[in-house]
Amino acid sequence: MTFHAFPAPAKLNLSLHVVGRRADGYHLLETVFRFIDLCDTIELAVRDDGAIVLDTPTPGVDPALDLTVRAARALQAASGTRLGASIRIDKRIPMGGGLGGGSSDAATVLLALNRLWGCGLSRTALQMLGLTLGADVPVFIYGRPAFASGIGEELTTCVVPDAWYVVLHPDAHVPTAKIFASELLTRNSTISIMRSLSDVTRRRNDMQSVVFQEFPQVAKCHQRLSEFGPALMTGSGSCVFLECETEQQANTVYRSVSDEYRGFVVKGLQDHPLYETD
Repeated sequence: MTFHAFPAPAKLNLSLHVVGRRADGYHLLETVFRFIDLCDTIELAVRDDGAIVLDTPTPGVDPALDLTVRAARALQAASGTRLGASIRIDKRIPMGGGLGGGSSDAATVLLALNRLWGCGLSRTALQMLGLTLGADVPVFIYGRPAFASGIGEELTTCVVPDAWYVVLHPDAHVPTAKIFASELLTRNSTISIMRSLSDVTRRRNDMQSVVFQEFPQVAKCHQRLSEFGPALMTGSGSCVFLECETEQQANTVYRSVSDEYRGFVVKGLQDHPLYETD
């Protein structure tokens, strides 16, 4: 059995506003997504027996519930293929950090198996399939830095600067559902028409204040990183990041805080690593 390796990059939310709530409970968002070169690796091998097998299950988690398995089965159903796959995941993206690792893994499975199985689904069709798995999955299939609205599925390519980031991971696993359910969450930010970061007068994350109250260790980490510039939390937390113009600047900041916090120095990407090869 021959395995093929594919990258699944993390994302940052460079801004995140909660602008409303649908009748079904889903929150309406406006956010700017960009990918960074911190990646999980997804290894896939085509099977002739139609089985979907996760070779690297998370301890205590039913493999059938893993997003990569669900993604593969969704693509099987949508395409009608009789082929299956064995899946291996080499995790580098912290879980519960707001970096989108699970969604990215699922998107990479859809992109890669669409090719390996010869399904021939369009990028748009894969995005629609991804949305059934999670609101963040479509942007990883879209493949470009994006302004997202709706529940995150309405995507427009966004201009973002070349940049490096210091990303810190405080000792906290933030459950997204808990933050969205909080009565403290702002849900009425003004709807904008921004399509590039230059249109954002002040980058902010509406979930940040709620997470800080529930998880003071995230607030403390943010405060420390803010000593070097305007730090921001990504997604629903817990990771916080600082944008830097150069790798040298990012490394200097990280060296100053690395004794206190785990983290990474990463480069912002202008497209998904699989964007051109899909």
